[in-house]
Amino acid sequence: MSILEIEKLAFSYSKKEDPVIKDFSFSMEQGEIVGILGRSGSGKSTLLRLIAGLEMPLKGSIKVAGTTVVNDGVYLHPEERGVGMVFQDYALFPHMTVKNNILFGLSRMPRNERKQRLDEMLDLVQLKNFSNRYPHELSGGQQQRVALARALAPQPSILLMDEPFSNLDADLREAIREELGVILNNANMTCIIVTHDRNDVAAICNRSVVLG
Repeated sequence: MSILEIEKLAFSYSKKEDPVIKDFSFSMEQGEIVGILGRSGSGKSTLLRLIAGLEMPLKGSIKVAGTTVVNDGVYLHPEERGVGMVFQDYALFPHMTVKNNILFGLSRMPRNERKQRLDEMLDLVQLKNFSNRYPHELSGGQQQRVALARALAPQPSILLMDEPFSNLDADLREAIREELGVILNNANMTCIIVTHDRNDVAAICNRSVVLG
């Protein structure tokens, strides 16, 4: 079964403008890592927002893990979709420690399970010794790993990453790409990565889709 199925998706920011996304269809399987490439304004980040439920399509349907999350008669809220998202600026809570940033998405989980899941995530992203630090006390690469752990903690069916390397220095990008690939594969995570850099796709992704 496909983890993600998109059929004839269309989106426009206003009725007066041409659609940013038009008749887009796409599917991916469990464990696949797919790169979305395209020029600025081609709809790459918009596609992620549509999958996550942060925007409404003009038409079309999206299924996540066999469940329709949006079509002409259905709209599931973002928290009901089983989708994790890592934003370009990481969007960590500055007043929360690493531990509490990761725990934030686990409020519905029983306390003993939350602690176990937190430990699993800290191990996965190799930040066990940083659990009581705040985001401003971390490097860019460490902040990205916290954002990744927070998104993975609720065990989403699919992870969406918007330009995950754009805030990193050039010399860090190669090492962080490799780290990210290992983390995603260890978690058997299905993931879409939006990027403008074909080197990101070559390093991490199983295949790519070009928009625009």
